[in-house]
Amino acid sequence: MAYKKQEDFSKSDVEFSALARALSHPARLAILRILLSGEIHTCGDIVKVLPIAQPTVSQHLKELRLVGLIKYEVQPPRVLYSINKQRFQKMEKMWAKVFLTGETAVFE
Repeated sequence: MAYKKQEDFSKSDVEFSALARALSHPARLAILRILLSGEIHTCGDIVKVLPIAQPTVSQHLKELRLVGLIKYEVQPPRVLYSINKQRFQKMEKMWAKVFLTGETAVFE
C-alpha cells in the first residue's frame, strides 16, 4: 500500500504524530513538567522559570493547547493554564500501547 497523503493514514496515527510533534521541543516538555506539579500557572509564572521570552512561552502554550495536553481559563486580565489530566492519561496509555506492544494507538 502506498501512502500519498495524510488522509491515507489512520486517524490514530495522525493524532499520535500531532502529539509527538507537540512534545518535540524541550521548552514544551519543561512547560509540561511545570504544569504537572498540579498547580495552575499564568504565562508570566512560566516565563519566570524558563530562560525564554514571554512571546515564545505563549507560542509553546498554544501548541500544547492545540493537542489538548493543557487547559486554560480566561480570568481577565490573565489566562490560567493547567494540565489536562484526562488527555494526558490517554496519551500515556497510547504511547505505552504503541511502544510496548507495537499495536496501533487508538483514542477512545
